[in-house]
Amino acid sequence: MVFIMVLVLNGVIQDERPINTHALFLEHPVYRETATQLLSIPTKTVSAPGLLYVCQREMAAVAPHDRNVNIIGSDDATTCIIVVVRHSGSGAIALAHLDGNGTDEAVSAMVARVQELAFGYPEGRIELQLIGGFSDAQGYAEDLFSNIMQSFHKHPLEIDLTQACVGELNTIVRDDINWPIIYGVGVNIKTGEIFPATFPDKGPDLPLRNARYFTGSHQVLDIYDSAVGMLRIGPFNYDPLRGVDLWLAQSDEFILKHLSTSPDVEPPHFAMQVRATLRYIQDNQFPAVTVFRNNNPHYFRRDETTGCWTPVRY
Repeated sequence: MVFIMVLVLNGVIQDERPINTHALFLEHPVYRETATQLLSIPTKTVSAPGLLYVCQREMAAVAPHDRNVNIIGSDDATTCIIVVVRHSGSGAIALAHLDGNGTDEAVSAMVARVQELAFGYPEGRIELQLIGGFSDAQGYAEDLFSNIMQSFHKHPLEIDLTQACVGELNTIVRDDINWPIIYGVGVNIKTGEIFPATFPDKGPDLPLRNARYFTGSHQVLDIYDSAVGMLRIGPFNYDPLRGVDLWLAQSDEFILKHLSTSPDVEPPHFAMQVRATLRYIQDNQFPAVTVFRNNNPHYFRRDETTGCWTPVRY
C-alpha cells in the first residue's frame, strides 16, 4: 500500500516528518508560541460531574452535542503524551493517553472515530494537538513523539499539527532534575478549548483499567460508546502477574523506583494507585472469568442528578 504523506506543519504539507522535537521547534517557531499560550493558562481541578476521563493506553471520542460529557481529559502523563484529534468543522474530538503501545492502531481509530462523528459536516480539517512528554533523561518521551509523528505522517488524510507542547517546551528544571510542567489536560467539548488540568476523580473501574498496562496488554482501548452515551470498559483478559505478593510487600520508594519510567517526578498518588492495581490483579487473575461474566462489558451511564458515572445493571 502506498501512503500519501500529508502531515501539515504550520500550514505547510510536509514531505518528511520532523526527526525530533528540537528540529520541529527550530523549523517551526510557531509551536513555541502556542505552547507558551497553553502553559500560561492556570491548571484547573476538574470534578467528576460531566467528565470523561481517559487513562493510560485508552482513547475516547465525543461530539459537542453529547449531553453526557462536558470535559474530556487525562493526566498523570510524565513520559506519556496526551493526543487530541479534532475536526474543526463539527468540533468532534478524540483524546488518547499514549505510551508507545498500539500507536498505529490508536491513531487510525482516533481519526476514524472523529470522521464518523463529523459526518454531515463537509467543512473542516483534522487538527492534531500533542501535550506532555517532558525531556526525561532516558529519552522515553522523545522516542514516543517520534513514534506518534510517524503514525500520523503515514495516515492517508491531511492532518494539521496545531499544538506540540512536548519535550523541552514542557520541561522545567528543579534541583538539577527535569520535571514536566503540564501533567494533564482537559478539553471543553462544546468550545474545543484545551487547558492544563488535574482530575482527582478518574472515573469508575480504575484498578481494572490500570491492570491492563501492568500486565502487558498492548492495545489502546476505546472506552466510550457515543451512540448510547455510555462509558464502556472491556471485555478484555490479561495474563496473570507473577510475584504480586512480593511487589505489595515492598516500600513505596521501591515501587516508585522499579515501576515508573520517571520515578523522580511522579505525582504523589503514584504508589497508592499502583498498590490498588496490584491488589486488584491479585484478586482477579483471570478477568475473562471473574470480571466480565458472559463476556459482557461494564457499562456506566451518566446519572442525571449527580452527573457522575453509575453502573448499568442488567
